[in-house]
Amino acid sequence: MITMTQPKSRFLRVKCNDCSNEQVIFGSASRKVTCLVCGRTLAESTGGKSTITTHILEVLE
Repeated sequence: MITMTQPKSRFLRVKCNDCSNEQVIFGSASRKVTCLVCGRTLAESTGGKSTITTHILEVLE
């Protein structure tokens, strides 16, 4: 029997605190993620799971 393991990270739909832009980011991003509209930092890399610095609206499967 073959078992599939669940991924440790997911994609997140987040909302920028400054301009209310919604965008999808990776929960374990390897670089700083900025808002595509205003440039505010949405997530920062920590070497593992990212530190999310904005509001998470939804965790995508």
